[in-house]
Amino acid sequence: MTPRMSTSKDHKSSTAEQVNRGAYICGVNDLRLEPYKLPESLGPQQVRVRIKAVGICGSDVHYLKHLKIGAYEVKKPMVIGHESAGVVEEVGKDVNHLVPGDRVALEPGIPCWKCSFCREGLYNLCPEMSFFATPPVHGSLADQVVHPAELCFKLPEKVSLEEGAMCEPLSVGVHTCRRANIGPETRVLIIGGGAIGLVTLLVARAFGSPRIIVADTHAERLSSAMEMGADETVLVSKKEEDMMKEIEEIKKKMGGPIDVSCDCVGTTKSLTTCLEVTRSAGRVCAVGMRETTMSLPITPAISREVDILGVFRYRNTYPVCLDLISSGRVDVKPLITNRYKFTEQDIKDAFEMSANGGNAIKVMFNL
Repeated sequence: MTPRMSTSKDHKSSTAEQVNRGAYICGVNDLRLEPYKLPESLGPQQVRVRIKAVGICGSDVHYLKHLKIGAYEVKKPMVIGHESAGVVEEVGKDVNHLVPGDRVALEPGIPCWKCSFCREGLYNLCPEMSFFATPPVHGSLADQVVHPAELCFKLPEKVSLEEGAMCEPLSVGVHTCRRANIGPETRVLIIGGGAIGLVTLLVARAFGSPRIIVADTHAERLSSAMEMGADETVLVSKKEEDMMKEIEEIKKKMGGPIDVSCDCVGTTKSLTTCLEVTRSAGRVCAVGMRETTMSLPITPAISREVDILGVFRYRNTYPVCLDLISSGRVDVKPLITNRYKFTEQDIKDAFEMSANGGNAIKVMFNL
């Protein structure tokens, strides 16, 4: 396997030759625990981190099942995982803000920092982004990884390693709520009660939203949404013919205009529902990306000046996430429903659990 990124030779790692393991996708539904070679030395601004907690994302499962998401295709064995936290074991010679023993959350995307988007601060849109477990870049479900120090965020004392790993999905919720300008006067609909829908719920409430409704096709997810602070829930179907009836139920339960709708599913039906229920001059956040092509009633939304906002990953969110967690304004612990060890059988079982859904929200590895 080729290391994820090259490094200089000026800072030798005393443990670089030790066997490091990674969880590789080797084919459809083919996961293997194999040696993962790290660089022989650290770059001056890199750190080597022993990974302690990794969550499974829906994109991880999709790659395992289909080997492809959009233009990204797994063409050779790839280490999976991108929601991670761990303990610093070694630092490069120019790293001043971290020392061995520090517990850190790893932001998984490495931008170029040179393009126009990076210079404008929109680094999540960097066309040269190198992102954990996005082909051909290896991910972080491994004993150890090497990562830029500036993308490793020290955990406050009261924040656990599992909570540190949850900063990655929570970042999507923070970015969504920022894009939608959610605040104390914003009534919010969230379609999708999976992990991303639930973190969006938690952040929207922390940002001051006075009323939040969650809709989903699974009753158990709606039960979780109520436990985590939703004011109302709506059980919807996957049938197009049920949509108008569901829209009326959503409006009735909101009890007033819907200012922001967040589609955390990404289907024609879910996004159409958002466009239809959102008030004139309201905002729709397209977060989920399940369907590549959609046929949408866009003209009526345009005539009502409904703003449609794309959400892609996140930017400058990890400090906010750590503050939300450490202050107690957001509690991500209930989202972690299943835990597994770092063995080949546990890896397979964990991904199967995550793929089956049901009561599982966030499946977490403890390494």
